[in-house]
Amino acid sequence: MPTLLRIDTSARINDSHSRALADELQARWQAANPGGVVQQRDLATTPIGPIENETIVGYYTPADDMTEALRQATAESDALIAELQAADALLISTPMYNFTVPAVLKAWIDQVVRIHKTFGFNEAGEALGLVKDKPAYITTAIGAQFSGTPLASMDFLRPYLQALLGFIGFEDVSCFSVESTAVDEKQFAKSKENAVTEIERLFAKVAA
Repeated sequence: MPTLLRIDTSARINDSHSRALADELQARWQAANPGGVVQQRDLATTPIGPIENETIVGYYTPADDMTEALRQATAESDALIAELQAADALLISTPMYNFTVPAVLKAWIDQVVRIHKTFGFNEAGEALGLVKDKPAYITTAIGAQFSGTPLASMDFLRPYLQALLGFIGFEDVSCFSVESTAVDEKQFAKSKENAVTEIERLFAKVAA
C-alpha cells in the first residue's frame, strides 16, 4: 500500500497554519490513495540532532572502512534516509522563520541530503539525485504578504526547498502557501482559499 511521509516543523502545534494546510493536502492524498498509510514525523516535538564532526566523516568514509563510532554517528541519517526512500510521496509542512526554513527542518535536511545516499555525481561531474519516482508536496505559512510585493526577493523558503528536493531527485514538487497570516486577515483568508483550490485541482488531475 502507498505511504505518505509527512514532515511537520512548526513550533506551533494546535494553531499552525502550515500544519492545517498539510491536513487539507493529506486528506486529498488519502482520498486518492484508499488504504494508503501516513507516516508522520513531527520535528517540533521530536527534533533531529545536528550533524557533528563524526557524522560528516562518516558520510565520506567508504562502507568497508566504517568504524563502530562512525556507524553510530551516521545511524540517525541512515534511518531517516531509509524512511524517505521507502515512502511513495513526501509532504513537508513548514512556516517561514526569518525568511527561510525552521532550524528543526534544516537539521533534517542535513541528515538526509547525503552523498552516495540521496545524491551523487556522474562521470562528467554532474549532480544526480538518487530519490526517484515519488512526488513531493510542500505546504508553507508566511506571516506577511511576499508574493507580488518587494518582499518576494527575500523569500528563501520556497525556492530553497524546491531546489533542494529537485537536487536529490524529486522531479515533481508542488508548493502551496498561505500568506499574510500575521498582518491581514482578509488576505490570509484569500490565500488559504486559493491554496486549497490548488490542492483540489492537483488531486483532481491525479484522479482523472
